[in-house]
Amino acid sequence: MAGSAAERQLAAQLGQVRPETVDAYLAALPGARAAVLARLWRGLVHEPLPWIAGRVSSRDGVSLRLADGRLLHGPPSDPWATGTALARVELDGRPFDHPARLLTALAVPGGRRFATELDHSAASMALSRTAPDPAGPPATPWEWEQRSPDGHPYHPTCRSRPGFTAAEQLAYAPEHRPVVGLRLAPVAEAVVRGRWPAELRDGRFALIPVHPWQAEHTLTGRPLRPGPDAHPLLSLRTLDLGGNLHVKTALSVQLTSAVRDISAYSVEHALATSELVDRVAARLDGRLQIARTLAAAGDGTPELAAMLRQSPYAYAGAGEQVVPVAELPACFAPLPPDQRRDRIAGFARLAVGVCLDLLDLGVALEAHGQNLLAVLDRQGRTRRLVYRDLADIRISPARLARHGLRAPITGRLLDDDPTRLRRKVFGCLLTGVLGPLAGSAADLGTILEAATRDRPATPDLRALQADPLPVKALTLMRLTPGGDHWAQLPNPARLH
Repeated sequence: MAGSAAERQLAAQLGQVRPETVDAYLAALPGARAAVLARLWRGLVHEPLPWIAGRVSSRDGVSLRLADGRLLHGPPSDPWATGTALARVELDGRPFDHPARLLTALAVPGGRRFATELDHSAASMALSRTAPDPAGPPATPWEWEQRSPDGHPYHPTCRSRPGFTAAEQLAYAPEHRPVVGLRLAPVAEAVVRGRWPAELRDGRFALIPVHPWQAEHTLTGRPLRPGPDAHPLLSLRTLDLGGNLHVKTALSVQLTSAVRDISAYSVEHALATSELVDRVAARLDGRLQIARTLAAAGDGTPELAAMLRQSPYAYAGAGEQVVPVAELPACFAPLPPDQRRDRIAGFARLAVGVCLDLLDLGVALEAHGQNLLAVLDRQGRTRRLVYRDLADIRISPARLARHGLRAPITGRLLDDDPTRLRRKVFGCLLTGVLGPLAGSAADLGTILEAATRDRPATPDLRALQADPLPVKALTLMRLTPGGDHWAQLPNPARLH
């Protein structure tokens, strides 16, 4: 039964727009709560939360002593486990099976807001799990991006979509496989970088694609025109327009860790950044290709802007397919165990090598499951990688200079600090790529050992081999918004 505020609200809305699915939604709620609770427990056990005074592990689980003396107890937690579900944890002996209710009972700073997000996450995950399972392999490339209902494998707010009604989730979320009718905002004197297509112009007006959710909630009262139909991708606000063209819209809504928009800075520097990274990636002997930004336009505000990018699926050769890394676990799952381990090891060697080599050249990728894609041959072996969305990479002018390159941009993307550069790369590579493929600390250790074997002993490699490993503290970031926070996890490979 729907018990929490978000669950009851989605159930009522679903009853209005798709009543035949209400029973399936209600049946999915317990599993969704357990999946989100497992992600939350991971954060409580492994992140540097200031109100946890001590942690004690035993055969029957982990006990967390809170600063106020209360005791929180739950099962053992592998920080790299995926697909886990947790029936309950106990606070001073009182059982909790809902992550939002647990956070409310903890009564910690930032907990009320975070509890609301957890409530949305569990309710929306249950709704996502009502989507029909895909039948067979994808018929079109973008269908790879519409197969997973559960979102980020470690993030407690993996499916939080505050502000989205049930009807809007069904209409816009990729797992429901809708066709989304974009809107077009005519903007005179728009800031345009690159060649803005003729079909998106009307005299002196640039016609900027707008997501319909944004049109209905944040751009109300603005005259908009009907736009092209598109298919939503993993990031929800990025859509496939067909013709090997993707559009990133300024859907200003918080989905996991931050409110996403497209800043004036991003519009201004998008093409120069894309050209630089493409030039740097060319030094990797074809191992990495960049889905380049073709054009960007906006009105100077974060709420109205769009970017046009090459589709990464255009990089598939004869007999090849391009798969988002987030979908590789499902892609490799049907293989016999030996083949699956071989395919994962081959991908990991390539991904670690590409990320380390590009970092040495001066570009720190945010290579997580959405942004990084693998080009697979007919046997499922990874031949090369494709990267998309350069909005949050970091570029080191000093490292570029050592290789005879220069950064043609200024501002927030530039950073020479080695710790921050490595965190950018390793944090995403571990929690967005290798950890989900491994699914356990033991298997991640095996993958890291194989992926780093026989590589040149650079300072960056030694940092990856060091204990501990830097990962984003996803729970702490929601309790104390305003920037990245980090946890340090033991290195399961014991490489040093």
